[in-house]
Formats: sequence, C-alpha cells, structure tokens
Amino acid sequence: MGLYSGVIRPLAFCLEAEHAHHLAIKLGANMAWAASGLAPLLAVSDPRLETTIAGVRFPNPIGLAAGYDKSGESVAALAVLGFGSVEIGSVSIDPSDGNPRPRLWRLPQDRALLVHYGMQNDGAQVVAGRVKDLRLPVPLGINIGVTNRGIGAPPLDPDSIVAEYADAARLLAPHADYLMLNLSCPNTADGHDFFRDGNNTRACVAALGELDLTIPVFLKASSVGGVAAVERMLAAAAGHDFIAGFMFNQVPGKPETLKSPEALWRSLPGTVAGPPIVYRAPMAATAECYRRMDRRRHVLISAGAVTTAEDAYAKIRNGASLVQLFTAMVYEGPLLARRIARGLARLLERDGFKSISEAVGTDVH
Repeated sequence: MGLYSGVIRPLAFCLEAEHAHHLAIKLGANMAWAASGLAPLLAVSDPRLETTIAGVRFPNPIGLAAGYDKSGESVAALAVLGFGSVEIGSVSIDPSDGNPRPRLWRLPQDRALLVHYGMQNDGAQVVAGRVKDLRLPVPLGINIGVTNRGIGAPPLDPDSIVAEYADAARLLAPHADYLMLNLSCPNTADGHDFFRDGNNTRACVAALGELDLTIPVFLKASSVGGVAAVERMLAAAAGHDFIAGFMFNQVPGKPETLKSPEALWRSLPGTVAGPPIVYRAPMAATAECYRRMDRRRHVLISAGAVTTAEDAYAKIRNGASLVQLFTAMVYEGPLLARRIARGLARLLERDGFKSISEAVGTDVH
C-alpha cells in the first residue's frame, strides 16, 4: 500500500470533500517554489508520446481536465506532476460563487464524485493576473464559461452570453497556450440549452474571430444530440482557422448502476464523474466527429472515467489526440498522470506504433 492510498487519502477523506479539495489547491499553491526542481524528476520523456497540435507541443497526451484548479491557484505545482498539459477553469468574465454548498460529494464505493460546483471561480481578471508570469514545462489551457450569477438571477440574453465569452477570451488568451470554450456545463442554468442552437454557437465563434487570436481554440459541446449535434459544431467552426478541435462533455445526471447506497445520492443535485458514468454518448460523439471532421485542421480531446493507461488508450484509438482526467486523481493520487503516460508508451510498443499519432482513430471505422 503506497503513501497516498495508505496515509494521505484516508486522512483527506476524513474531511468534507470540498474542504479537502480546497486544502489540496492551497498546498499546490504553496509548493510552487519547488516546481522547477521537481519538473525534471517527474516529467515523462518519451518521443513516442509527444504530439504537436496547432503549433503547440504536448510532451504527452495526458492532461489535467478543467474543474480541479478552477482559478489557476496551483498551476505551477500541477504542471510538474507528469501531465502533458494543464487546463484550468472554467473561468468566467466575472467572479462567481457557484452553486450553494454543499456541492461536492465522494462516492467511494464507485471511486466517483458527485459534482455540483456550478463554475465557481475568481473571474477572468484575477485569473489572468495569477497566471500571466508563469513559465511552465507543459501547455496551459484555460477553459472559459459564462458567469453563474446564482439562483434567482435573471437569465442573460444571447448577446450578453456571447459577449461574456469574447471578453473573457480577450483577457485570458495572452496568458494561455490554448483556450477551451465550455459550451456545455451540466451544472448551470445557461449551460444546458443555449448552445444547442447552432446560431448561438456560430455567433460565439464569430465573436472570438474578431479578436484575432494567435492561440488555438477548442469547442467543448454537449454529447447529446447525435450526428445532428456534431454537424452543428462542425458548421460553426467552418471558415474559422483558429478553431483547432473539439471535445464532448459528459451527459448530466446520475447513472442507475451506482454501487453506493441510494440514500447517499438520490436526493442530491449534480452530475456523477468517474468510472460509473456510461460514456457511450461522448465516445460515440467523438468517433462520429472523427469520421466527419477535416483531420488536417482539427483534432479531438476526450475525458471521462480515465483511471488506467488502457482507459486513455481506448479514447485515443476512438479518435482523441489528447485525453484528460480529474476524478481518478482523487482516488489514485497526484502522480496518476505519470503512471498512465508511462503505461501508454508500453501499449504503443506492444501494438507496434512508433508515435501516439499513429494510434489515433485506429478503432474508428
């Protein structure tokens, strides 16, 4: 039994879930001074895992998903844990308290989390100031969403929602290696339906096009809607060379197959993250998009229920060039990405691939 599973995790699990998460972020922030010394010790260096997307070099395809470090407080420490990239956010133009607490629960029997944060973050201006002088060994992505103004707040009109994305992108793009537009947050009112209208997606992409961005942008959309939803997103990206690729969000809600007692979760809000979620919809959307997109211009990022190298490899063979994780790190420890990246190299060798790019989409027919 390792140090994390034998000592650190049991102590952390004695604390309320969000409090433990907050302490982990603060610990990372306080360890920033040690990051440069740890980087060479923990980095995964294998040329087979390297990939370059829209001019950005990723040392390996395993990234930290948005949602862990929402406001960029511990980026320097996270970037040296073996990840190939770190994505922070979602960040909105204005600060947001998110949904009322409690809003994060553990489901240990399922090695899962029930998440209802509602995009709590410090706002684009604060986050930009926090990350502007960072020099990281891996690319930094910033995930952008619309401000969650709380229960009872009047809904924003379409022009205001689009303007929030553009204003946040203007502030944050100079300090990021890529942007991810979160067009599908399952835990906010505006995140459910607005971008299911292709006109709204096109308007948002067009507004970013007016910024003359010099970094790639990815669109993170709902996986609900099948082929029609994929086609809407591809249509919105048409003619905009700064759109580098796409990602599909998990389906909101809770599966009926949870092992945890129903009394622990049935009455709670939020979306389950981790192994119990059936990721058929995101996996199907990823494969369908891989079939239909221009692969000379676009790539795919995939996340959800990634605990092992085999999980990541399945997503790569399903069409993803980059894979992200978050929930499994809570259960497996901070060096999980390093272990997965090393395991991925072994899988490539087993199957005779000389590079990660050769494996992308090999299971898509």
